[in-house]
Amino acid sequence: MRSPWPGRILYAAIAMSVTAAGWWALRERPVSVDVATVREDAMHVTIREDGITRVRDVYVVSTPIAGHLARTLLEEGDEVKQGQTVIASIHPPDPPFIDSRAHAELLAARDAARSAVAIAESELRRARSELELAREDFQRSLKLSQTGVISESSLQRASSAVRMLEETAQAAGETITFRQAELAAAEARLVVPHIEAASSNGCCVDLRAPADGTVLAVHVRSEQTVGAGAAIAEIGDTARMEVVVDLLSADAVRIAPGNAARVREWGGDRSLDAVVRKIGTAAFTKVSALGIEEQRVDAILDLVNTDPRLGHQFRVVVELAVWDCKRCLTVPISALFRHGSDWQVFRIVDDRVTTVTVEIGRMNDEEAEVLNGLKVGDIVVLHPSDTLREGALITRQL
Repeated sequence: MRSPWPGRILYAAIAMSVTAAGWWALRERPVSVDVATVREDAMHVTIREDGITRVRDVYVVSTPIAGHLARTLLEEGDEVKQGQTVIASIHPPDPPFIDSRAHAELLAARDAARSAVAIAESELRRARSELELAREDFQRSLKLSQTGVISESSLQRASSAVRMLEETAQAAGETITFRQAELAAAEARLVVPHIEAASSNGCCVDLRAPADGTVLAVHVRSEQTVGAGAAIAEIGDTARMEVVVDLLSADAVRIAPGNAARVREWGGDRSLDAVVRKIGTAAFTKVSALGIEEQRVDAILDLVNTDPRLGHQFRVVVELAVWDCKRCLTVPISALFRHGSDWQVFRIVDDRVTTVTVEIGRMNDEEAEVLNGLKVGDIVVLHPSDTLREGALITRQL
């Protein structure tokens, strides 16, 4: 008779295997998470924005009069001395060319001026003849008055006539001078212009450097005719640099003159210290890269230490200090998540997570200040997923 125990043992083994497989399949599996430790450390809150450098005092050299500008020989980067270096030279403007109609009008004006001179000369001759006759009459009247033939009043009238005719003759002479000047002007307008001759008559105005410094930009290089007020070049002292940063208006109210800042990503291997000198009082609208209209305000910073390689209109990145804490409780912002209006974190206790509501103060790009809810040494989950729940078993990633 066969023993029943081998079959029973087989069935028992199968039952235990099925039970073990079911337990393995239904067991709680730990969630692998990244963790961080809450600690006390120094914390800084900054505003990071792009900015540009510029020379603090830029002098724009412009033309005071219209004229013919000679070629500018200076280049960007050239050093200039106040009152010595010639930035540009302005010659008299070229006279306009004369067409056939204008030439005919000028010829007629010249002929009219010649006729006017002839008329004035004729008037002078007539005035001199009348003056000579009046003088002879006065001499006769003078002799007759001595013998008592004519009265004293008649002698005075003769003398007055002589003086009047003398003034008339003098005016006629001045009229001739005036008409001759008109004739000379009419003949000068008939002169055909010659550009080379006009340019060789000497310089009219030399534009000299208004201050010591460096040529920042040359707006006009070639020889050409320019009007009054045309910008020729820009000059400034590159040793006196400042940085201009356009901030969001909401960030600008958090900054005050005297705030410290650091200039980074300007191309050098070290950052530069700066101090906020002035915050703009009026905002302007600027469209962001995402097409959103933003209200921006210019902040002007003075460089505490500069670098000779840093030039005018260079791009930089500026970090403006808003708040500093030498020792405060911090948690990585990647551990925070929202639950309604509250901030919460997953704290790890005995390899299980528990939800903790925390009170957060200041925040920067990496950390947040913890005011309440956590203590030093607490371990929190970084980048918590949506599937992580209260009491879940976790395993820490290395």
